[in-house]
Amino acid sequence: MPWYDMPLERLREYRTSTPEPAGLDDWWAKRLDQARAQAQPATFTPYEPDVYRPFEVFDVEFSGAGGDPVKAWYIKPAGKANPPIVVKFIGYGGGRGAPSEHVLLPGLGYAVLVMDSRGQGGRWTYGATPDGGSGPENSLVMTRGITTPEDYYYTRMFTDAALAVDLALELAAPGGAQVGVTGGSQGGGLALASAALHGDKVSLCHADVPFLCDIQRAITLAPRAPYTEIPDFLAENIALIDTTLNTLRYIDCALLARRITAPTLVSVGLMDDICPPSTVFAAYNEITADKDIIVYPYSGHSVPRAHTEPQLRHLRQHLPA
Repeated sequence: MPWYDMPLERLREYRTSTPEPAGLDDWWAKRLDQARAQAQPATFTPYEPDVYRPFEVFDVEFSGAGGDPVKAWYIKPAGKANPPIVVKFIGYGGGRGAPSEHVLLPGLGYAVLVMDSRGQGGRWTYGATPDGGSGPENSLVMTRGITTPEDYYYTRMFTDAALAVDLALELAAPGGAQVGVTGGSQGGGLALASAALHGDKVSLCHADVPFLCDIQRAITLAPRAPYTEIPDFLAENIALIDTTLNTLRYIDCALLARRITAPTLVSVGLMDDICPPSTVFAAYNEITADKDIIVYPYSGHSVPRAHTEPQLRHLRQHLPA
């Protein structure tokens, strides 16, 4: 894929033209208050202790949107009391997978809480959380409930992410440990959203090639799925165009990013044909907190393996373990 979006100098100045819905903060506060009122205590079941020692691994179930049960992994480093906790979110189509996929940070002294993705987990890694069904799915979710913001799939997913951070904050509270959020693609969008919805309670945000940013632009520009699910839907459902575009404003991370207070590190690939570079910059340019963006000129919808080290340096600086 060639450089099909704006030149880098324009990307650094680009701002979304999507107007923020009136009362967005109150709208999200109501969603989260409703979910918290319906929540049940989380459960932690030890998982394969002989396989994963010296790490401690727990199969977690906590309440998300609507009180729905959401699965997660909680992995603690060996012999470390009150470690910082990083909440990790997963990319589109995937689920929490196996604990072995998430042991880097515990190996470096951090606890990690890996949130499963409701109604996904049927493609490149597996999940365990339904979205109103009986289990994970190989599903297309971009238009699920899209005609009203209250019923939209990503309203539920963002609520799940916010309540996952609630759980991490609860786990961290006795020892006063800090909490960060991280993820790539869809997971990057969830990291931005959860950092925005929690304000200064989140101490660090990492978002690699984030999805769900400047969505109204993305659906007219991205040549590959999942954004293309929406114009494919609207091509025939023309009476739903206005209501669909309105719904997307409530979960647009370029609008929510204005509320982020945590030090934030973003990555972007200038050849990304899934999350166009301008949509990533649209979110990044709205962040007023301490921030940095790493630009990969010849990368698509991924980050180079070498990206791990600057990301870990940023983690060590802002969330020391």
